[in-house]
Amino acid sequence: MRFLRQSLVGVFLASMTLALLLYAGQLVMGAIQSRLADDKKPPQARERVFAVNVQRAEFETIVPELQAFGQVQSRRTLELRAAAAGRVVELAENVEEGGVVKAGQILIRIDPADAQSAFDRADSDLLDAQAEERDAERTLELARNELQAAIDQSELRDRALKRQQDLAERGVGTAAAVETAELAAASARQAVLARRISEAQAEARVDQTVTRLARAQIALDAAQRDLTDTTIKARFDGTLSGVSLVEGRLVSANEKLAELVDPRALEVAFRVSTAHYARLLDNNGRLIPAKVIASLDAAGSNLLARGTISRDSAAAGEGQSGRLIFARLDAALGFKPGDFVTVSVEEPPLDNVARLPASSYAADGTVLVVDADDRLDTLKVQLVRRQGDHVLLRGEGLEGREVVVGRTPLLGAGIRVRPLRQEAEAEPAASMLELTDERRAKLMAFVEGNQRMPDEMKARVLASLAEAKVPAALVERIEARMGG
Repeated sequence: MRFLRQSLVGVFLASMTLALLLYAGQLVMGAIQSRLADDKKPPQARERVFAVNVQRAEFETIVPELQAFGQVQSRRTLELRAAAAGRVVELAENVEEGGVVKAGQILIRIDPADAQSAFDRADSDLLDAQAEERDAERTLELARNELQAAIDQSELRDRALKRQQDLAERGVGTAAAVETAELAAASARQAVLARRISEAQAEARVDQTVTRLARAQIALDAAQRDLTDTTIKARFDGTLSGVSLVEGRLVSANEKLAELVDPRALEVAFRVSTAHYARLLDNNGRLIPAKVIASLDAAGSNLLARGTISRDSAAAGEGQSGRLIFARLDAALGFKPGDFVTVSVEEPPLDNVARLPASSYAADGTVLVVDADDRLDTLKVQLVRRQGDHVLLRGEGLEGREVVVGRTPLLGAGIRVRPLRQEAEAEPAASMLELTDERRAKLMAFVEGNQRMPDEMKARVLASLAEAKVPAALVERIEARMGG
């Protein structure tokens, strides 16, 4: 009985506990529902604020640069050709690929035996013509003297005839004497005519000898030129290219033997679009002498050469677009004809333009500016130039405004932002590396074995590699070429 009583008490207490828990849960649910029913005000949404990079637009005078690619070439290139056929009997020691020659130096001599024989024959023909000319002049002088003698004799005969006629009129002379005098005078006049014919023939012979002498002189000059053409000289100081000649070789007339290039008279030819070409014209439509800088990246050492635009091509070229422009290089140390270079051209300066990153300019010709309440506003601007990763802009109300850099689709007019103003920072110094002895020796051996690198540039690169710290960009370029 005692066990039954304790069991019933336990069941009763458990039931009461469960009832109390149910009651408490009902009270909590009722309180929550009452709270939710009383709070009917909607939750307030907070405005999202974007952090943006801004840069102040400052108007200034900027000299834009036009970037193009061109090729270096020589303004003075001479083809050495054989004017006469024959065997090469003499070849200068520096007649080789890359040989440096001086102006007036004898480079190639072709066997002059045939040309010398032709010259000697022409010289002897000239001597014969000169002798014949002297003989013709002497003959003409004698003919003139004979003519003068015949004229004198004819005058005597005429005076004798007149004297006989006077005697006949006075009745002293006879008719037979007069007739004899008339016959003598007629014979004298006939002799004068014959001497005139002889003089004309002598003059014609003199004219013929003059013509023959001129022809002989022309033949002698031609023979002299042929003899001179057997010797090929350098017209100016330069470097030889394309040499394929050995001593003893037979060459034909007009055969190309080599090219003489003047390495100091270099120019760069580059092609630009028609729109860029129009920017380089003055008010009269002439090409302005703009300054150019040609750069050549060679194993980490940039070669630079300054110059000036000199001319442009007369035609666009078949199948080409734009314009071909030529610029003379002043001092192009290390450059060679055929080098492919990057050309920077200084355009005329632009006034009242702002230089901003290209990411701030939208395709619709607008930029986002920050107003006094830190909200964005759209401003219409004019794109003047593109300069790499920057743009040159001009527009009303742009000066002094803070422009958003790096626009995204989330940004637009009226959006509240938190400006992150960019301060001008100095460019960090180029990173330097400390090389191990093994790595340094490997790089220097590669540079010394590079035959295509000019000696001046090779010396500069080796000097940089010998320093305690070496520019990282130089090491990366050399190792990239070693890997290739």
